[in-house]
Amino acid sequence: MHLPDFLVVGAPKAATTALHAALARHPELFMTAVKEPKHFLTDGPPPRTGGPGDARTYREHVWRRADYSALFDGAPPGALRGESTPFYLYSLEAQRRIHAAIPHARLIAVLRDPVERAHSNWTHLWSAGLEPIGDVVRACADEPRRIAAGWSPFWHYLQLGRYGEQLRHLFTLFPRDQVLLLRYRDLVDRPTDTLDRICAFLGVSTGLLTEVPRENVTAHPSPGGRHRLLSLAVRALPPLAIPLEGMLQRSGRARRPLTWEQRSALIGHFADDIALLQEVTGQDYGDWLQPRQRSGGLVGNRPEGQRQARNGVRRL
Repeated sequence: MHLPDFLVVGAPKAATTALHAALARHPELFMTAVKEPKHFLTDGPPPRTGGPGDARTYREHVWRRADYSALFDGAPPGALRGESTPFYLYSLEAQRRIHAAIPHARLIAVLRDPVERAHSNWTHLWSAGLEPIGDVVRACADEPRRIAAGWSPFWHYLQLGRYGEQLRHLFTLFPRDQVLLLRYRDLVDRPTDTLDRICAFLGVSTGLLTEVPRENVTAHPSPGGRHRLLSLAVRALPPLAIPLEGMLQRSGRARRPLTWEQRSALIGHFADDIALLQEVTGQDYGDWLQPRQRSGGLVGNRPEGQRQARNGVRRL
């Protein structure tokens, strides 16, 4: 059985797709062709029901151990094997399954401002025609109902960003020297230095990776009748979801920034967890509680009347 030597465990919408693609370029690393096997999210077959689009997501799970092992068969001799499933950090059960199967594994977690992460997550699903609520704050307010109804973790906009709780549990299983915490902002602004940090952590040659590819960029379709009709079709006709999503994306613009009113409405959901995160890690994340926070190379979150667009930047 082949199992990974390291895993990118989180967080969703924190450039894990781009990081996976970057690491795949390193000659001493082997990354799975399937970017998110999701193997450790369940003990057996994934659920059959959930929110809009979840059935397709569940079909992507590589849940059989033999199939999962086969993903690493192509690794060259001596290469470190890795995979990226950004929901592993969020799932405490997945953390326990990883520890039981590969307690020596090295884990990489990319942490993004949780308000920005939630907004990017909502935008992803809204732009795909799956999110029925056209406002991120109202969609977050509906989260408890969705969780109770069994919607998959990608719909957990707020809970996915509570990294303090997640890391507190992770550090009861894995020693801290097996876990590398990165900031999303560093991956975007200082890709070469950050990739060298990752390579040094994994024990492979540094200086070989210099950029993070542009991956998983989401456009933001304008609300209106066309978006509403296509979204209804996406949710009602799952077999046609992919071409319909393509039609939505073709009409999209760059993701619009949060207003200060939206950001201030969401910050309170994370204040206690950010305090816990700082206690658990010994690092300062207080900037995530501030009103002005540049994120994702898009637009700074400035109060109304002070925002200005940034052009020609990477969007992850």
